[in-house]
Amino acid sequence: MTESFNMRPQTTALCPYDTMIIVPPLTRRAALATLTAASAYPQQPQEEEFQVYGDNPRLFLNARRLRLLKRERERTSVRWMQLETLVAGKAQMAEPGLAHALYSVVAANNDFAKLAIQFALTNNDLRQQAFVLDWCQPLLSEEQSKLLTAKLRQALATAPAKRDIPTMRDRALAAVVVGHKEELEKLVKQWWRKEVAPGLRNGSYRYTREDSYALFEMLHAIRDGIQIDLREDAPRYFKELPAYHILSYYPATFPAAENEYRVPFYDGDGEPDLRVAALARAADLAMVAFDTNAQETQFVQGWLIHDRFLMRGVFGIVYEFLWANPYQPGLSYYHLPLSMHAGAAGRLALRSSWEDDATWFHYADRKVQFFEEGRRKDRGLNSPAPVEIGGTIVHFGRDEMKFQPANAELQKAYVIGLAPNARYDIEVDDEEIIEKRTDGGGILEFDFPPMQDKSVRIKRAKAE
Repeated sequence: MTESFNMRPQTTALCPYDTMIIVPPLTRRAALATLTAASAYPQQPQEEEFQVYGDNPRLFLNARRLRLLKRERERTSVRWMQLETLVAGKAQMAEPGLAHALYSVVAANNDFAKLAIQFALTNNDLRQQAFVLDWCQPLLSEEQSKLLTAKLRQALATAPAKRDIPTMRDRALAAVVVGHKEELEKLVKQWWRKEVAPGLRNGSYRYTREDSYALFEMLHAIRDGIQIDLREDAPRYFKELPAYHILSYYPATFPAAENEYRVPFYDGDGEPDLRVAALARAADLAMVAFDTNAQETQFVQGWLIHDRFLMRGVFGIVYEFLWANPYQPGLSYYHLPLSMHAGAAGRLALRSSWEDDATWFHYADRKVQFFEEGRRKDRGLNSPAPVEIGGTIVHFGRDEMKFQPANAELQKAYVIGLAPNARYDIEVDDEEIIEKRTDGGGILEFDFPPMQDKSVRIKRAKAE
């Protein structure tokens, strides 16, 4: 099946950033080593406390971020001016409780706080109710505060209809705001550590790109509320995630009325869903805000810094203003490798260059996509011929196969479509047989040394 849509390739100058820190070019091997190095996150403490301390606001608006947002208002930045134009201009915001509450805190405008409170009292959106109760606390009457608190506690007393990331994110936000210790302990110990984290580590847990923003809201809320970093339960996954996010966008951009969008890969027919594209950018912004010092997220900051992608619509501007830090330096993504094997997730993304007209390849969940000349093309796993993009070779795997690298230089290669988490015997001519295990997506990764006229044979290992 082939799908096309009106995405605009553009030729861009190399690294046109005035505010970025540019690092010397890394070798392919050094860059890959940087992204796949063992995580340096601290180990979990022996004793964990799930009590929430501190006054409101407890969600996202800590003293440092609130100072940044108020400075943006004082400097009349582009993001602030766009948010003010829409909110103060009485535009119909996509999430009025969130938008009005945020605007009221930064602008110290009681009128919009009252609008946010009215929304929270008359709607059943648990997430927005949590923001309003947290951010508008000084302006709530005692009766209103008790009513909203009761609404949140009642929702938490009911078993969740689903246990997906957005649902559990909503519960996490509410639990942090009302200080529900038991709910937070269940969420971390029972849901995250027993259901989600093991699946992230072995590649079996799946969530959509739309849900990636909900994931980072939850990470922020849990760490800010009870000082637990959920990434520590799947360190490799989160170490690989920033570079994978960058590589998983189609090369060409999508021109919309309010701004241009980078579009993350998606299945199905038709035009891209710009709400998903907006949430993908919001997730990247929240990712950088979560760990500004990590080199991996500094590359993401370099990816985000172009103003033509600044979200200006009634949905995206709230997240753009809330999370973006224009004062945070970034590293040029031009120094990232053109291939990214997210081994923990079992996914592979490649592109021929960092230009908008690049050829792009993506493999996940046994589905292959290409993007060339502004067109997305789906491809099956039964393709006989290997694919070469950006100097990387991708072979379409079978349980028993043979191929020749025939390379005069060090070559990165992947075999995709094999059985997930399975053992394979690897034999190179004149060398001993070795065993390698595929990741959760059925991918084998190779760094072939220079070799001529040698064959590589792959065979599924016999069960023990």
